[in-house]
Amino acid sequence: QGQLVESGGGLVQAGDSLRLSCAASGRTFRIYTMGWFRQAPGKERELVAAISWSPSYTYYTDSVRGLITISGDNAKNAVYLQMNSLKPEDTAVYYCAASSVWASRNRQDYEYWGQGTQVTVSS
Repeated sequence: QGQLVESGGGLVQAGDSLRLSCAASGRTFRIYTMGWFRQAPGKERELVAAISWSPSYTYYTDSVRGLITISGDNAKNAVYLQMNSLKPEDTAVYYCAASSVWASRNRQDYEYWGQGTQVTVSS
C-alpha cells in the first residue's frame, strides 16, 4: 500500500520562505496529479497548488499565485512547494495528496494523503 510522506514544515517569521517536500513510497497506482492542500484551524481544507503530468499542468489558488511555486518529479512521485513571503494567514497544516485524475482540483479525486506538516508563520 502506497503512502505519502511530507517534510519541511516549521515555525518561521512573516516574510520568510519555506520549502515543503513530499514523496510517495510503496506500491501506488499511476499518479497523474500531486497537490498541496492546507487546513487552518476552523476552516475547510483547501487546494493550494497542484501539478499534473502527461501533459504538464499546474494550478494555483488565487491567494497564493506569485508567492508559491509547485514542482515535481513524476518518475519519483515527488512534489515540492516553495513558499515565499509567508504571512501569518498562511499558518495551517499542509497536506500532500496524489490523484489518478489529471488536473484534478477536487479533493474527492485525491486517493492518497500524507499525514500533514504544520507551518506556522509568526508576525
